[in-house]
Parts: sequence; structure tokens; C-alpha cells
Amino acid sequence: MFSVLSYGRLVARAVLGGLSQTDSRDYSLVTASCGFGKDFRKGILKKGMCYGDDACFIARHRSADVLGVADGVGGWRDYGVDPSQFSGTLMRTCERLVKEGRFVPSNPVGILTTSYYELLQNKVPLLGSSTACIVVLDRQSHQLHTANLGDSGFLVVRGGEVVHRSDEQQHYFNTPFQLSIAPPEAEGAVLSDSPEAADSSSFDVQLGDIILTATDGLFDNMPDYMILQELKKLKAWLFL
Repeated sequence: MFSVLSYGRLVARAVLGGLSQTDSRDYSLVTASCGFGKDFRKGILKKGMCYGDDACFIARHRSADVLGVADGVGGWRDYGVDPSQFSGTLMRTCERLVKEGRFVPSNPVGILTTSYYELLQNKVPLLGSSTACIVVLDRQSHQLHTANLGDSGFLVVRGGEVVHRSDEQQHYFNTPFQLSIAPPEAEGAVLSDSPEAADSSSFDVQLGDIILTATDGLFDNMPDYMILQELKKLKAWLFL
């Protein structure tokens, strides 16, 4: 089992310029990430936000806070390919695009699409597959924009209850939608979905909401009530 997750809690900072009947404060996230893979008992650690075959990123820009997770497909190991290379590179590319401002907060599918096509054009061959989930908090509009491909996903928790969640995308049992890069001789024989096929959504969020993104290692092994029990331990931070 592999599991990686990141979460953020919504806080607000006052915006200079006077008072308004509407909440004109910019929202932001207090964030953290953690994870482990099958080899964690052996003391095998990887640099960056890679845990086993999975990876994640947390990135900030003046217009948005962005969280992402990716679950590398372990079957590539049978062909001598390290599954974490694809998921890790995909997440690092997404992170770089956000930090460079090369994204639109309302279009997380665009982040995933641009990152994937950059990988396809990489001069150094990169093989592998992964699922992916990206959520973007637009600081000014107070909206969360999401993109989910496969069986990783997100939860939004408010007042101890799940108020929003992602939908799984499966071709059939244990075969989630996934981004893939195969060797030329195997093209067409390896399952590969378009990043534009990611399920997307947009909705308002509130101060104090907890946003959790995770791979299926969490969702397959912890029911909602257990996840909520752990999230209750988090302190509610509110900056005014």
C-alpha cells in the first residue's frame, strides 16, 4: 500500500482599502503533507515530496494556493521502470508552472494538461503512468477549483462533515483513469487517458474548511469516519 496526502485549512488576511458588506479578504491555506510507501519500514526515503510510488506538491502564487497528488502505477516496475519517476516529475512540473504563474486559477485541468505535454516533449525519455488530483484555491473569489483523473481525490470538510468530494474515474475494477507515457513500440497497448478527461468542479469555500487531497492508499483503507476523527485533531487557525 502506498499513501500520500496533503491538506490545507482556510484562513483569511485583511485586505487594505476599507470595509465592505462582503468578505473582501484574501483567503489562503495553512498546509502540510505526509505519506509513506511499502518500503518505509526499511528506512528508504526519497528527496522531495515523493512517498513510495506516489508524489505530491504544495505551491503558492499571489493569486492562488494549489495542492496536488499523483499515484504512480506500480505495474511498471515489472518492466524495470521506477513508477515514482513519472508521478514525481509530473508533480514537480505542476509545482513549477504554478510558481511561475503559468496557470489560470479557475482551470486546474490546464495545469495538468500543460505539465503532461511537457513530459511528452522531454528530451530524456520518461516512462510510466499515474493518476492525478489538483485543487486550486482562488484567494480573491473564495472558490475552490478541482481536477481529478483516476482514483486519487479530495475531500472538503466543514464542521466535522464532508461537504464536497471527488468522484472516482475507473475503466473497470482496479483500473483507474491515468496519464501514461509508453515506449514507441508499446504505444496503443498501454492504457492512457487524456488530461482533458479529468473530472472538474468549482464551488465556494468558507473560512475554517479543511481541504484534503490523497491517493487511493488513504481512501481505500480509511473510511470517512476515521479520516474525520484524525482531522478533528487539527487546530483551527484564523488570522484576521
